[in-house]
Parts: sequence; structure tokens; C-alpha cells
Amino acid sequence: MKLNYPTVHTDQKQKVFISFIINQKRYRLYNGKRIGSETNPNSFPLSQRENIGNLLAAEIYNYLINGGQLSAYRTNKIISGRISDKEYLHKALDNKLKGEYSDKYKSMLRFVYDGFVSYLTDENITSNDVKSYLNQYALGVSYNTIKRHLSVLINEARNIGMNSNPMEGVKAKKTKAKLHKPYNDIRLILDQIKLFNDNLYLCCLMTYGCLLRPHREIRELTWNDFSDDLSYIHLSGNRNKSGKNRIVPVPIYIRQLLIKGQPQHNIFTGTTRPLNEDYFKTLWGRFKRVSKLLEQDQTLYSFRHSGAIEIFKRTGSITKLQKAMGHSSINVSLTYLRGLEIAELKEEDMPIL
Repeated sequence: MKLNYPTVHTDQKQKVFISFIINQKRYRLYNGKRIGSETNPNSFPLSQRENIGNLLAAEIYNYLINGGQLSAYRTNKIISGRISDKEYLHKALDNKLKGEYSDKYKSMLRFVYDGFVSYLTDENITSNDVKSYLNQYALGVSYNTIKRHLSVLINEARNIGMNSNPMEGVKAKKTKAKLHKPYNDIRLILDQIKLFNDNLYLCCLMTYGCLLRPHREIRELTWNDFSDDLSYIHLSGNRNKSGKNRIVPVPIYIRQLLIKGQPQHNIFTGTTRPLNEDYFKTLWGRFKRVSKLLEQDQTLYSFRHSGAIEIFKRTGSITKLQKAMGHSSINVSLTYLRGLEIAELKEEDMPIL
């Protein structure tokens, strides 16, 4: 951090201000509010303003050089004097945790932050620190997930004043796309699941018919999430992966199975507490061991992929598919149509108006 000693100036209206530069950016302060000081040269007679200005300049210099934080005018940003990369990263996490993101996303940011900080041996962060930390995650998917969340924190740290860019030169690992193979006969596999377990059956049916994600969006559903006639589900942004509010139609073959309970009660447990996080994962594992219908690469998420393909076949609309899936990008939705052999399509390939 480069900080020159603040200088005192007078503007055309005879108001005194303090000017200084931090990291090649000039700042101008007319009073001490932004350093938590009540010193205000312009509240004094003209003859005394310059002397009070010199006192304020000294206050500003001592405050910043000793690590004080200068709050930016009308923003949430922080400009600081002597502050380390590690401290910037902590402030970046705080900023993100105050944002309107899903609980799962915030939890992941906190997990990555805690792991990375515990790995650091110095207050400042280098590319080697990032690479060493990420190399703990051998699998490409895990590596890239951690890298993506760490990039979010470091980019935010840079936005609020961190000079270094420790993500520079850190590349993502190439991974094989995991294909959740669609079902050829959706009714046959659902009938078998119905005989195996009622909860798993309803979960699979909603994964297919409502295109909801099973392990959180469906597992945490309460009756309050449904419209009065059970024809729609409303999910707030903090409860789904996209972070956006979603309104999802409920097909008649699902509504026929639903018996509405108390608004705050979970649809599976009948209490205010949802099933545990691994409930459907465990049930699916048990079903997988006994079923002779499942093919390789067919998973619980294959119901969502099958539903996506069915919507596209019925509507021919990528936009409708995107909305149904709750995706932020059409490109993501297109990956669900690999079974239709249009995997090479990109968003820019699609027709425009």
C-alpha cells in the first residue's frame, strides 16, 4: 500500500480539504467523518481553517498508516491503509455473506474461506498459496468447485482494494462431463420405485414432473410452498441453486398424491423438521442395489434430465426449458439435451429476433 502524506488545500468557495493518494488513487476529504473523527476545518473561521486542516491531515495519515479503514463515500467499499491480503479476504467474505444468496452458497463460501485461511502461512496471498491449497482436491470436479468459490472471494477482495491477484495463472482442471442418462421408459422405473418406497417415489416423480432438485429443493418442501389448490410451488431464491425466486407448475399426476397438511410442516415428515440431508441419497443407493432396470449412469438426477427432454420435445422452446429448470443461462439448459444429440449447440447458435 502506497500512501503519500496528506496535503491541505482550499477550494474556490474557501473551503479547506485534505488531499492524499492511496495506490495511485486520489482522495479528497473536507472533514474527518470517514476516519471516525469529528475534526471539521470548515466549521472554524476562515483564518483558522488551514491550521485545523493541518491537524486533520496528521489525523488522517496516522489513522491510515496504522491500519485504519477509510469508508468509501456512499458505497459499501472499504479503502484501508496498511491492511493485509488475508484481512481483505475476510472483509470479502463478510460482504458476500451479507448478500442475497442462497444459504447453501454462503455455507460453501465460508467452508472455502476457512479451509484456505487455515492453509496460509503468511498475511499476504500468492498464486503458489492458491495452487497448493487447491491441489488437495485431486478430482477435477471438487478442484474446480473450490476454485470457483475461492475466485469469488478473491475477486471481491480485489474490488475493495487488494492489489495482488493470486488467482492469476491458476487454471481449472479438465473434467469429464457427468451424464445423468435419461430413462427410456419412465413409467416402468417409477412403478418399480413406487413399490420400493413411497417417499422416494414422490421425490422421483417431482424431480421428473416439476424439475426440482431432489436433495434440497424437494426434501425441504413445506405445504406453505404450495398454492392453495396445490397447482403451483413457489421457491424463494435462498432455497434454490440459481438464487432466484421460482414458480413451478405441479402436474395433475403429482397433485393427486398430495394431501395438504399444516403450512409450516414438511411434506414428507409432517413436522417442521425436514428429512436429513442424505435421506434420498441413501434410499437411492438401496434401490440401486435391488433394481434390475437401472442402466449405467442412470441416477436420481436422471429424472430431471428426462423431464427436461420431455419439455423440449413438447414445446420445442429452449427458453421455456430454461425457466422450468431455473437456470441462469441457456447454455446450462442445453447440457440437459445431450440425449437428443444437440450437445454441440451453444447459446450464440440459437435463433435471434
